[in-house]
Amino acid sequence: MAESAIQSAFNYNLTSCDCACEPECACEPDCGCEPSCGCDNSCCGDSCCGDCCGDSCCGCGGWGLGDCLGDCCLGDPCTLQDYLTPCCSDYNYGGWVSIGYYNHNERLSIAPGDELSFNDFPNHLNLDQAWFYIERVADADCCCADYGYRFDIMYGAQAHAAQSYGNQDNVWDKSLDHGPYGWAMPQLYGEVAYGDWSVKAGHFFTPVGYEVIPAPDNFFYSHTLTHYNSEPFTHTGVLADYTGVDNVTLFGGWTLGWDTGFDQFDGGSNFVGGFTVQVTDDVAFTYGTTAGNLGWYTSGSDGYTQHIVTSITVSECTTWIVQSDYTNTNGSSTDPTFHAETGGISNYLFYELNDCWSVGGRAEWWKSNVYVAGDNISYYDITGGINYRPHANVVIRPEIRYDWTPANTTVSNAIGVDYNQTTFAIDAVFTY
Repeated sequence: MAESAIQSAFNYNLTSCDCACEPECACEPDCGCEPSCGCDNSCCGDSCCGDCCGDSCCGCGGWGLGDCLGDCCLGDPCTLQDYLTPCCSDYNYGGWVSIGYYNHNERLSIAPGDELSFNDFPNHLNLDQAWFYIERVADADCCCADYGYRFDIMYGAQAHAAQSYGNQDNVWDKSLDHGPYGWAMPQLYGEVAYGDWSVKAGHFFTPVGYEVIPAPDNFFYSHTLTHYNSEPFTHTGVLADYTGVDNVTLFGGWTLGWDTGFDQFDGGSNFVGGFTVQVTDDVAFTYGTTAGNLGWYTSGSDGYTQHIVTSITVSECTTWIVQSDYTNTNGSSTDPTFHAETGGISNYLFYELNDCWSVGGRAEWWKSNVYVAGDNISYYDITGGINYRPHANVVIRPEIRYDWTPANTTVSNAIGVDYNQTTFAIDAVFTY
């Protein structure tokens, strides 16, 4: 069915649409006025920036806590596109720069520079991500077919996590490193859309899991063990979305294993798919899975993984996220004969004081028989942090994290350093 829908989209004409079939559909978007680019109280109610002094500016949820922190009406962020591209352009571009410091590695790193975690170069002020993207979103509103594309490129100390490390050496962006810094091209895909269907083909971020690689899309600077060790980051293949059922999004496709960039290392060939259900106005549930030959992650063997995320709006300003991951594979990244099993549960709780200030907490349990081979060991971490936005384009994210395991002696002997530790970290993300 997906194939015929896409073929029909091409036959209909990807570059034009007859909007007579839907009276409310207009071929050209309504630009309105120029973006407000960080409006403040003086323009509240103005047609450009709208009512930027809603309840969230004045202490939300009835607690009034935001009032204690002063007025905060950030308005819209400034973007490079606002200044360089005429209104109503059909493509978007922009990016961000993130800079940070931490006094310890993220845990399950053996030593500084081993690239076994996101934050792996401690006691330095690091340029983590200097990111640029260009895209055209495939918009299939009305009875129209449309096409799109996206390309991302980044440089920084977190490039090793964004690269296609599931590739053979020197294929696509793997090994584009020099010292702790490097280049990565985590996305390059084309997309077509028609009606309730959209299909992308190429190199793209995984649709499973909660935390992501792009810095602006995470509350915390650090990442969970579950995210780094039990989830893919990118795929190369084909992925389709279907939104024709009320409150349900279905997604599914085929990829060349985990974390590949236009390569099929170790014969990777797997299904990736799942669904999202808006259960109520306040509860969303997402199930995702990968199954088959996962490539480097299973040394060419087969495996099955599941990734569940539940998002609950507790109050106007309080959000609770629960994520669980489980992997069961017939091989590991180092041994195709080893039966590997990992699983974890992460809880996130966020409270928005006002548009400028938010606080959050995260608690994780992760269990694995891989890291200390053959031993099923539980690992724990708890993180508390703040997001402060002094400007619509800037967020500062300080946090304190404590990692521990009841098997500290066993793990510490295996990695050569004491596993149990407290870490302070802070970064700033500037979007453009």
